[in-house]
Amino acid sequence: MHDPQHPLFFRSRPLSSWLFAALAATATACVSPSSSLAASETDTPQWRSVLHYTPQRNWMNDPNGLVYYKGLYHLFYQYNPHGNFWGDMSWGHATSPDLIHWNEQAVAMHANSTEEVFSGSVVADTRNASGLGTAKAPPLVALYTSVYKTGSGHEAGVQAQSLAYSTDDGKTWQQYARNPVLTLNPESRQFRDPKVSWYAQGGYWLMTAVVADAHVVKLYRSDNLIDWTFLSDFTLPDVPHHGALWEMPDLFALPLDGDPARQKWVMIVNVNPWSIAGGSGAMYFVGQFDGTRFMPDDVAPAGSDPAQYQWLDHGADYYAAGTFSNAPAGKALTIGWMSNWDYANHVPTSPWKGAMALPRELALKTIDGEPRLTSVPVQSCAALVRQSARTYIHKIDLSSATRELASSVHGAVRNIDLTIRPGTAQRAGLIVRGSATGNTGTRIFYDARRQTLIVDRSRSGNTWFSGAFSREHIVNLPLHGGKLHLQVVIDQNSVEVFADDGRTVMTDLIFPSFDDNRIRLFADGGDATFNDIVLSEPS
Repeated sequence: MHDPQHPLFFRSRPLSSWLFAALAATATACVSPSSSLAASETDTPQWRSVLHYTPQRNWMNDPNGLVYYKGLYHLFYQYNPHGNFWGDMSWGHATSPDLIHWNEQAVAMHANSTEEVFSGSVVADTRNASGLGTAKAPPLVALYTSVYKTGSGHEAGVQAQSLAYSTDDGKTWQQYARNPVLTLNPESRQFRDPKVSWYAQGGYWLMTAVVADAHVVKLYRSDNLIDWTFLSDFTLPDVPHHGALWEMPDLFALPLDGDPARQKWVMIVNVNPWSIAGGSGAMYFVGQFDGTRFMPDDVAPAGSDPAQYQWLDHGADYYAAGTFSNAPAGKALTIGWMSNWDYANHVPTSPWKGAMALPRELALKTIDGEPRLTSVPVQSCAALVRQSARTYIHKIDLSSATRELASSVHGAVRNIDLTIRPGTAQRAGLIVRGSATGNTGTRIFYDARRQTLIVDRSRSGNTWFSGAFSREHIVNLPLHGGKLHLQVVIDQNSVEVFADDGRTVMTDLIFPSFDDNRIRLFADGGDATFNDIVLSEPS
């Protein structure tokens, strides 16, 4: 959980900017029936996500308490119940049967006069090891960061790990009577973000937390989720990003190339402000965990720049990524906050601020001889795309030219699959959310000379709301067989690019006008071919 004061897919049709009633119907598809949305001069329906979870109103950031329980995915998140700005940090709550359709629930845990409720995690204590439920009705247990205020018995600003529990399947939460359950000695203002999981091999609960400004992930174990024993610290020698924060750690195992006998461990460390695209980002390491220590297989040399590290996403807007506890079939399902602390407070949306990226499934595959994470939309999202009406174009050849696709595929919300063969072209790609004049649009293209995939949002719409809104994001991506497959998910205010089956992902916010809905293909400086183009509108 970042302190800025520190030195879905919804089934919906596209929205019309002049038809606010249609917006209300779409926006409330993901919220409780009792909530309402009042139109005002500052409302921005043209940027309300259709394919991504957003609260109906007010500020949202980090996903918290990700857990699957009794047929529902629970998404808790950092939330301000009182305004469209960071503050009064509480836990918002939404649920989904499939990670596609979300229902916004009542606020789970409120900030109060003695503490704010920062980031954390939830696990299903099915054996009632905590003793906070019963054998027949085991509890959900949340470990979260308390940020104490004056009058709490702690120095104002101190951060420690506290516990809350629910015996009604996450509807209501009760704070543990003897909080906090874990603090440092001396106490710290930067000790936060507990992520808890079950370590089956050792038969105990495993926690990762951070001392954010010291760039340290601390590992603990517990038999009952209440009493915690220190295991080890994970850090890097000569950390190259002084002044940044390490946040929201996660540690989990995955089979390499699908082989259960070749299990590796992955440590996610969210970093701000030192990411590959500037500002906030999700870094990861692959290695081994022996029950006490995490040991990465390979670490970039001291002094390396961000490009030498591994990132879950190479766009600007993917942060605080974490995995769902108790996910079906042991899958690594993840979701991240779709924003960036460089400009999150200035994002021009109202009456809400903040959205979640598409939920994704992670896998560990050997790529260029090294174990690397791949990331693709979860299967239920992919199934929804397959079920949508689709337009198929077998082949388009372009020679130093731009071609606008037919008006029948125009739209503010689209899924696009295609294969690009750059050929002799210097650059080849597509322009999405383009204006009729061609002056506005987000360019997604391959630069053959530099062997890079680029998302250029310099002319994507409103780019002036913050001087820190970065314009171009680049990732090195050599071609295999002279071609590149892309899945591009376009929403009202975002693009997500999945390259070569999730080998590389780029997520970026954009703020175009609603009428900027054209899709164009282009080739610069030579010939390029676009094959198997499939356009659909998830609905």
